[in-house]
Amino acid sequence: MPASPSLFGASAGAWRQEALATLRLATPMAATNLLQMAVYAIDVIFVARLGQPALAASSLSVSLFGFFMWSLYAMTGAVASLVAAELGARAHAVREVRLAARMALWLAAGTGLVVTAVLGSAGQIMRLTGQDPEVTRLAASFMGVLKWAVVPMVAAGVLRNVISALGRPAFATVITALSIAVNAAGNYALVFGHWGAPALGLDGSAWSNVITALATLLAYGAVLFADRRLRRYHLLGCWWHPAWPRMRSLLAVGLPIAFTTMAETGLFGGAAFLMGRIGSTELAAHALALQIAAFAFMLPLGIGQAATIRVGYHFGAGDHAAMGRAGWMALATGLGFALASAGLMWGAPHLLLSAYIDVTDPAHAAMTHVAVRFLAVAAAFQLADSTQAVLAGALRGLQDTRRPMAFALIGYWAVGFVLAAGLGLGTQAGGMGVWTGLAAGLAVVAVLLLRRWHSREALGLTRLPAPDGAI
Repeated sequence: MPASPSLFGASAGAWRQEALATLRLATPMAATNLLQMAVYAIDVIFVARLGQPALAASSLSVSLFGFFMWSLYAMTGAVASLVAAELGARAHAVREVRLAARMALWLAAGTGLVVTAVLGSAGQIMRLTGQDPEVTRLAASFMGVLKWAVVPMVAAGVLRNVISALGRPAFATVITALSIAVNAAGNYALVFGHWGAPALGLDGSAWSNVITALATLLAYGAVLFADRRLRRYHLLGCWWHPAWPRMRSLLAVGLPIAFTTMAETGLFGGAAFLMGRIGSTELAAHALALQIAAFAFMLPLGIGQAATIRVGYHFGAGDHAAMGRAGWMALATGLGFALASAGLMWGAPHLLLSAYIDVTDPAHAAMTHVAVRFLAVAAAFQLADSTQAVLAGALRGLQDTRRPMAFALIGYWAVGFVLAAGLGLGTQAGGMGVWTGLAAGLAVVAVLLLRRWHSREALGLTRLPAPDGAI
């Protein structure tokens, strides 16, 4: 096994080559993430014009919906690390890639249907957590429609990961950009009743998301047949034939990622429910500030996704030094973007908030004031958030997901949520206490992941696992 100093003895050309390869992958992937957030932001922009109760209901619904969706995305997204490792080991691993994609789509359909059923009980969940009755009523109706977007959204996420791992991430960027137009048109027509459509209010925004999810999935299907490089893999060929060993590999890597994501999204989703206990103004301000913080997070998330593919490729090839270069280069890139986003949140919070609401409107004064305070905390935890996102992606490239899952449970819940609940509900800090807990949880996870990545050789994480058997 190569010693770790060989990493730092690499030529400047090797580092430059890795930087360019990472940026070629990360740029369209981060752009796709940002555009996906723009799809969600359109919902916020339209719903905010329906009033504070509708915005609060939407925030609660999206928090619950996002908890499950991000977890399913994470679990099925493990297909990217499997595909990357196969391509690193064998440049023409057509059959192996097809089997991995097929089982990921099976997993998306099966788990998506389960989550659709669970989301049908959203109203009961919100009542049990003591939310405002009017907000609960609106949220339950909204979720009753939105749940039908789950399966097409997760299936589209699988195809996005496979296409990106196969070197075509720009397709995802284009498709997501088109989905913004579809969602904007849907919200415009169905929320306020334009173009002869019924004025459905908050539920209209949910129907717009369902339509957008279906259109996105169809667009990915079209790309698989239109692009010659993708067509050679026959990704949808013989889709009814199972490949159980590949499903086991997918679950072995993906389930811990799903639980890790549940821990993180559960922390932020739980924060929304804590805010609902504190007050509707705090909840609405939390929704706005978190939307902006989530936008910023899409950049390091895209870099982390690129790190999974780059590290996974070198992992499959057995190149230890290149694995290290890929991870460290991704981290440096992510931290650079984190500094820039932190500066914007700290220096121009009103400008960022003005994308969603009229910050000069006296009716929004209290909400704006609280949101600005939350953004100051968000600026402070940008470095930690970027570090944990990028290094989690790098470790997934090594198919190391179980210990990071434990780190997430410790950091996000034993530290983050306990502090958020204690400071938010048990002290005068209120909403600021909740956001302080969020920052503490992210910082703990970032430190633990950094230690593990630094010790990857000593821990034996760079050794290829045994084959999962003939398929």
